[in-house]
Amino acid sequence: MSVNVSRGVLVVSLMMALGGCNAGSMGSSLGLSSPETAAQPAAQPQMQIAENGSVQPVVQGFCPQIAMRDGTAFYRTYAKAKSEDPKDVVFQVSLADTTRSCSRTDTTLTINALVQGRTISGPQGKAGSLNVPIRITVIDGDQEVYSEVEQYSVSLADVNQPTQFVYSRQVTVPGNVSNLTRVYIGFDTAKKKK
Repeated sequence: MSVNVSRGVLVVSLMMALGGCNAGSMGSSLGLSSPETAAQPAAQPQMQIAENGSVQPVVQGFCPQIAMRDGTAFYRTYAKAKSEDPKDVVFQVSLADTTRSCSRTDTTLTINALVQGRTISGPQGKAGSLNVPIRITVIDGDQEVYSEVEQYSVSLADVNQPTQFVYSRQVTVPGNVSNLTRVYIGFDTAKKKK
């Protein structure tokens, strides 16, 4: 029996040491995770002591990963209508690092999603602000359970200095979503109907 207790203590010690290694990996000065850590599940196991004295990991809950689809991380405005010439760019807005946290009730899952962004001036740039369409979509397997576009205001005070921002959004979805659920954040690339 003392061998089992020793193994349990060894497992707990190892998990605590590994947990300490991960504690300092939260990326940038904004406190956002790097793409490598963003790919890891947000729920961390906690330890529970069973009646027989053994230590068992307990997972607190599933928190969906955040991803960006190809072509949705950049948004550009141009000085000339219908132009896609790089010389005509006024603003370029980009999205990068993401992080999230979740809370659950009996019937809902609330996802607090954050994404770091940056606004820079193009060759035709000027100081000012603009609204950019940011879409959040939650997919469970192949079923869309949430999708909404928000016009988010970004600004550039000086054409020579990029401006960083943090976009945050709270999304509530049904609590019975599976572990296949993913959250997609990006600029809405749907063509406007004429």
